[in-house]
Formats: sequence, structure tokens, C-alpha cells
Amino acid sequence: MKEKVVLAFSGGLDTSFCAKYLSVEKGYEVHTAIANTGGFSEKELKTIEERAFKLGAATHATLDVTKEYYEKSIKYMVFGNVLRNGTYPISVSSERIFQAIAIIEYAKKIGAKYVAHGSTGAGNDQVRFDLTFQVLAPEIEIITPTRDMTLTREYEINYLKDHGYEADFTKMEYSINKGLWGTSVGGKETLKSDQTLPEEAYPSQITKNDGELLTIDFKKGEICGVNGVTFEDKIEAIRAVETAGAAYGIGRDMHIGDTIIGIKGRVGFEAAGALLIINAHKMLEKHTLTKWQQYWKDQLGTWYGMFLHEAQYLEPVMRDMEQFLESTQQNVTGTVKIQLRPYSYTLIGVESSFDLMKTDFGEYGEVNRAWSADDVKGFTKILANQMKIYYNVQKRNEK
Repeated sequence: MKEKVVLAFSGGLDTSFCAKYLSVEKGYEVHTAIANTGGFSEKELKTIEERAFKLGAATHATLDVTKEYYEKSIKYMVFGNVLRNGTYPISVSSERIFQAIAIIEYAKKIGAKYVAHGSTGAGNDQVRFDLTFQVLAPEIEIITPTRDMTLTREYEINYLKDHGYEADFTKMEYSINKGLWGTSVGGKETLKSDQTLPEEAYPSQITKNDGELLTIDFKKGEICGVNGVTFEDKIEAIRAVETAGAAYGIGRDMHIGDTIIGIKGRVGFEAAGALLIINAHKMLEKHTLTKWQQYWKDQLGTWYGMFLHEAQYLEPVMRDMEQFLESTQQNVTGTVKIQLRPYSYTLIGVESSFDLMKTDFGEYGEVNRAWSADDVKGFTKILANQMKIYYNVQKRNEK
């Protein structure tokens, strides 16, 4: 009997080559699997399945982990207002971990001795897949033909033709990786430091020019409504915000950062839903959290995003950070109003019963009710003591 290998299969050139190569050259029984985290339509998934069988796959599995991805990742990225380098909502890169988990669990389920992926040696995904596979199933060997053989596109295309499989693998001018939490866009401009993507490179084009008001409802930090419509399914709520923002070309930017393998990298992206939700959530927190809750959330949110981006999701400290982040969300409930317009938006304000501005203590810059003028004079005198002591000692030593 042939030994089983589970191939993480996207239907692109690299994984198509791997499917044929592992079967023909290595003699494995190839079982392809795609883990959908919300970035594929039903039609796209069907096309990928058909391609897998045409390439000779013994079986093909579509693993839907969209809800798990929301519950175990997106939810906490919102709680932490995670934007890598203050810009990138860790869109497609955060999905890779959950795709890797789903693939390796499937490999264990069907008793595969090997697991394979089509990552090259120049990016982050190879580490995300390898590390996840090694931690969750060290007994399963990892095979990576594309990386190990350093192949060209022409070689892969000709190999497939020579083995009876022809398809349109014309290299697109821009590589698009669509995901629930955003879409990455790569092209010749992202390989240079002084250029940016042109308008036509983005998958979503502007279809609206007149501004409109968008409202997002949150309950304990989680999105629960859009424009007055309540959503039980958080994934559909995210898509509703994405649709509204993408019509105005909102959420486009260029991320420049440090890769796991140590080199600098640039990638364009559009993530209207993620950016609108995160920034609306952050504004609601400004009204409902204390100063120190916000401060420590900022620290942990930065660490959480970095660990997630750099394939450290399975590190136990991530579960500790998640507990902290979730505990801060008890009062993050309310509605945020946002004005949308082409290429930009304005956070107008919030409505929340937990709004810390709505108190009987006073109104900033207007009136104080919970303290007197003498209270402030005494408070200020004590607050100044440490600095007074410092400058007094400095003067004494200068004489």
C-alpha cells in the first residue's frame, strides 16, 4: 500500500505541482485538503476540488474553520485593537495558523505519515505551517517540494504539461490573497521601497461617492449589529461592515515590517471591515475603560499581535493574554457612529450606558461637582512634591 500524504492544497501553481510530483515522483497516495477560514466562495471551493481530482488526488477535503478562526483569533484581535506596526490588521497571515492546525488535525485523522505544503523559502508562511505541524504532530514528516527544489514557474508548468495536466497558470500582475479579515495584494511595487500600488491593483473598486453614516454595535467588545440590524453570526456582521467600507475604497494601505525570517517585507492590503471595526472598538473603549485598562491593553495587544504574526499562536502565554483581554471587555458595550466617504472615514461618536463621560463628577473644562477649588490646590501641591525635591537638590549641587 502507498503511504499517505496530506497536501495543503489551494489550487494554485505551486500546490498543483506538489500534488502531481508527490504522486508521480515519490509514489505517495496524495490526499488534498483546503482549510477555509472565510476567504473562499462556494464556487471557488468547488473549482479547487475539481482541480485536485484532475491532478490525481485520492481524496479531497474542504475543512471549514471560519467560526473557529473568529472565536479563537479575530475576537481577540479586536479586543486587543491589534494593528501590526500600527497599520496592518494581521489579515491573511493570522488565517495561516488556523489553516495549518486544520490540515495537521486532518492528517492525524486519516492516518497520514506525511504532510506537505507549497510554501517557498522566502516568506513567513513556511514557518507558520512547519512550526504548527511540528508542535501538534511531531511524528508526521513534513515535505516541501517547492521550497526544497527551488523551482521556477516555467519548470512547474512544463512538468504538469508533461504529465497530462494543462491549466491557465498565467502569472497575474498582482497576487491576491483574500481573507475574512482582509485581502493582501502583492506586485512589482511592493518589492520596492519608493512605490505604492496603483488603483487598479486593488480587488475592490469604489462604487459610491456620496457619503453615508455607518453604525456598529458592540456587546462586551464583540460586534453584534450593523446599521441597526442585529447579527447573531459575527462572521456575517464582519462581512456587512466590509461591504459598506469597500464601496468607498476604505482600508487600503501598505504594510512594511519585519518578517519571521529576518528580512524587511512590504505588502499592500485592503481591509475595510477590519480597520473600521478595530477603530470603532478602540473609540468605544476610550469612553468605557479606565486609563490603566487602556494602557495595559495597548501593551498586551502589541505583544499578542506580534506573537500571532510570528507563528507563536500555540505558545501558552497567548491563552493568558486572551483571558486578560476578555476580562477588560465587560463594559465595552454600545454603538459607534462612523461617517464614510471615498478613501476615508470619521469616527463621530459613541452611545453607551457605560460611558465614563456621563457622570455627576463634572464636565471637563466646564464645571466640577465632586471636588472643591481647595481640593485641587492641595492635590496639586502634593503632586508636585517629587519634582520640587528633584529641582531643589539640583540647585543645591550647582552651587
